[in-house]
Amino acid sequence: MNINATLLINMIFFVGFVWFCMKFVWPPLMKAIKERQDKIAEGLAASERSQKDLELAQEKASEILRDAKNQSADLVDSAKKRHAEIVDSAKDDARAEAEKIKSGAEAEIEQEVNRAREQLRAKVATLAVAGAEKIIERNIDDAANNDMFDKLVEDL
Repeated sequence: MNINATLLINMIFFVGFVWFCMKFVWPPLMKAIKERQDKIAEGLAASERSQKDLELAQEKASEILRDAKNQSADLVDSAKKRHAEIVDSAKDDARAEAEKIKSGAEAEIEQEVNRAREQLRAKVATLAVAGAEKIIERNIDDAANNDMFDKLVEDL
């Protein structure tokens, strides 16, 4: 065998083998590699999106937490103000009620004093008439007694 013919035949087989590989083997390999690259790229993109989504979710959660804290602080302040208003209102109501009770008691005391004065005047008048009767030693009729009683009451 001639070395040139062997080389030529080997070269033809090699070219045939390369053509066969490029026609039937290379495209499925390239397709598989391309699909794998696309999957990896999609995975990386999804990872980046999920990372951004996680950051946004964390920011949103911290914002919601901050808002909740502000709302709870507002509610506490509102409750404290309402408590102060209720206490002030109760104090005002108690003062008003105490004033009413005091006014009522003063009016009742005034009435009792007036009744006592009237009773005292009546007793003084009765005693004065009794004293006058003893002095005069005679009994005055009822009409004269009432006239003297009214005069004594006016004087007192």
